[in-house]
Amino acid sequence: MPNWEDHLLAGLAVLFIGLSKAGFGGGLGMLTTPLCALAFPSRDAIGMLLPLLCAGDAFSMYYYWRKWEARNLWYLLPGVVMGVVLGVHWIGRFTARELNVAIGGIAVGFVIFQVFRDRIFRVEGAFQPNAGLGFLFGLAAGVTSSFAHGAGPVVSMFLVPQRLPKEIFVGTTVLVFTWINWIKVPFFVANGVITVHTLTQGLLYFPLVPLGVWLGVRLNRRFSEAAFARIVLATLFLTGLQLIFNFRF
Repeated sequence: MPNWEDHLLAGLAVLFIGLSKAGFGGGLGMLTTPLCALAFPSRDAIGMLLPLLCAGDAFSMYYYWRKWEARNLWYLLPGVVMGVVLGVHWIGRFTARELNVAIGGIAVGFVIFQVFRDRIFRVEGAFQPNAGLGFLFGLAAGVTSSFAHGAGPVVSMFLVPQRLPKEIFVGTTVLVFTWINWIKVPFFVANGVITVHTLTQGLLYFPLVPLGVWLGVRLNRRFSEAAFARIVLATLFLTGLQLIFNFRF
């Protein structure tokens, strides 16, 4: 049975779903799977979180309805479907330890990406997306999202160089991840990643999702994220290292 520390980690992870879906906290959403994987077996954590992510998408879609650049979805979608098929197939080939390392690696990779993001995107003019690049980014997003719900860096690399207005950027991200997460659902059910057990576990934490979205929308309007984002990145980096190296305290 999970102890109170496990429930605290999982509760924070689910609260962060809502906060991140509301566009607050930078890389906060990337903390959800690593934190939950510290509390529960990685495969259970991935399966438990997906329905909660879908719920978070539904709440955030309400706040950002039609505030998006829809062409990005159509560029990414074909690759996303193929990436999800490959990712779910590969999950079954990983041991619990290997899956922890994969989740931790994605977390640490995201932090490195965030630190060097400005240099990566230092280009002349706004990036013009197209179907070819969209397929490649969609493929990578589908695979990383299947392993750790961790497609944030990939989608950001596709969207950020377009220099969209902040609200349109957040709304487009919400739209893309809503589709990615719902596409994963039937594959996760068919491959036993989502089970009655994971659904029951997830229901315990469900109220934290709308609470997080509500809180995130208000925080996003009132507070600067700069200092908070650094704390998030530091926490994510340490959590990723813990999953990779399994330190004993």
